[in-house]
Amino acid sequence: MKYKRVVLKLSGEALAGEKSFGINPPIVENIAQQIKKIHDAGLEIAIVVGGGNIWRGLSGSAKGMDRAQADYMGMLATIMNALALQDALEKMHVFTRVQTAIEMREVAEPYIRRRAVRHLEKKRVVIFGGGTGNPYFSTDTTAALRAAEIEADVILMAKKGTDGIYDSDPNKNPDAKKFETLTYMEILNRELHVMDATATSLCMDNNIPLVVFNIDHCENIVSAALGEKIGTTVVK
Repeated sequence: MKYKRVVLKLSGEALAGEKSFGINPPIVENIAQQIKKIHDAGLEIAIVVGGGNIWRGLSGSAKGMDRAQADYMGMLATIMNALALQDALEKMHVFTRVQTAIEMREVAEPYIRRRAVRHLEKKRVVIFGGGTGNPYFSTDTTAALRAAEIEADVILMAKKGTDGIYDSDPNKNPDAKKFETLTYMEILNRELHVMDATATSLCMDNNIPLVVFNIDHCENIVSAALGEKIGTTVVK
């Protein structure tokens, strides 16, 4: 098996499916089924989930708001998504723990690195909610940070609407070229905006590989986790 421990980065939009807002239970169930498959294959799985299906930040719902306030609201949205995913997984008898960077002990554990690693060693799926707990940082940065902290082998970035990284927007440019492999420095130099610059630099500095693939077909989660050639791979 290529990987032992993975961080799966899910966008909030992935949980909404074809809807533009909210949580779509059948879609969440399909994603949970794929996570169960890689869990049953023996992988240790941590998940970072976004909140864009509930709160879009300054470019959307929060336009005109104070940035820090808007970011805290976005963190709460990620926790709602984490709880929905936990519910779907536990209905499939996959033991999970939700850990949040913002304490809310009645519904989830506070994030403690050693405890998270122990859960993974016990084959529990750990879902990280609440981002980093700080405004001005994206959930992409959260994924990079948590991957470094738990010493994950790879970040699996499930993107909606694209099957990898292109040199330009394939929805606008029919001649856009898809990359099979890239380096983090190329992403920064080309300004490809796969993830924000903070997350990109963090992955590069800690030598964490990244696989970007399409979440529109949930089965791709299994393919990516098992090391099959899919999407675009980013290395140092």
